[in-house]
Amino acid sequence: MSDLTLVLLAAGNSSRFKVPVKKQWLRIGHDPLWLYVTNRIKESLPDATIILSAHADEIPFMTPLCDFTVVAGGETRQQSLKNALKEVNTPYVMVSDIARACIDPDLIARLIAHKNLADTIVPALDVHDTVVYGDETIERERVKRIQTPQLSKTEVLRRALKSDTEYTDESSAVVASGGTRYFIPGDPRAAKITHTADTASLECLESPSSAIFTGNGFDVHPFEEGKPMVLGGVAIESPVGFRAHSDGDVAIHALIDALLGAACLGDIGMLFPDTDNLYKNIDSKLLLARCIEKLHSFGFVVLHADITIIAQTPKISPYKDQMRRTLASLLHIPPARLNVKATTTEHLGFIGRSEGLGVIATASVHYFDWKHG
Repeated sequence: MSDLTLVLLAAGNSSRFKVPVKKQWLRIGHDPLWLYVTNRIKESLPDATIILSAHADEIPFMTPLCDFTVVAGGETRQQSLKNALKEVNTPYVMVSDIARACIDPDLIARLIAHKNLADTIVPALDVHDTVVYGDETIERERVKRIQTPQLSKTEVLRRALKSDTEYTDESSAVVASGGTRYFIPGDPRAAKITHTADTASLECLESPSSAIFTGNGFDVHPFEEGKPMVLGGVAIESPVGFRAHSDGDVAIHALIDALLGAACLGDIGMLFPDTDNLYKNIDSKLLLARCIEKLHSFGFVVLHADITIIAQTPKISPYKDQMRRTLASLLHIPPARLNVKATTTEHLGFIGRSEGLGVIATASVHYFDWKHG
């Protein structure tokens, strides 16, 4: 059994990345970046325990894709690390950031080879440009660019992080608490992804797969007297609306399920449970907009959607074009890539008896092509 636990931090909000996709979910082939980086380092540490710190809302979508422990992160990098350290039971812990994608196996080996020389072993790069702090020129020989992964003695790091001071790396906390630090040569290839342009220089990252994924959705609601009817995001002239927790927009609900199905992100009840009063009588267009934000942040782009409304009443044809344009706008696709159809059940069943209606939806998505914009 290994004496080492690998902790990877992936709970950040990617606020500086400036694209709809969170950088943790950029696709490398089919794998999101967090999985690609973890598996890449894991090859150098086959016996190590692996712990990933992630945003709490993303954990249900991560755990089906991996076989390692995923813990909820905190508001800061340091809090995320402290949460992860609660699960560490080995004498040594190696900590890195998911954003540092192209870590070479040689760097991992050098860290381990020097683990007995100090409380924390740190890869660092020399600075070759002139360095000015305020109006003072600093001796560049004394300046280093600190990288991760960093290998630390677990108990030393735990004690160091009890401080209320926020540190941007582990070694700074260790040194501030009286521990020792040893520098090894870093690797320029282990650059960190902070801004979108940073991905251009990372040769280890292949383009996302060009595969297309399709999902389907189905929903049905009974009619309710005296309630306004909204269908496909459009107000429909009708004496009845839908009995539902939200506004009951059956078309949007089916479409959301189709989109989530295509991206393998669960279903509408997982995202917007009808037991939550937050969604009581909510406009379903807001739910669809939030669904699209989720898809985008997880690395997906909508390609196409097709909706079939099954209704004896009301008459759908006068509203189809308005539905098409409304929904296409919410999906960020042109109306030419969204189709709305309507049919009846020839008076059969509860739909035929005008007691309610149902909708079938199909949607296709693909990965956001971060490599080519």
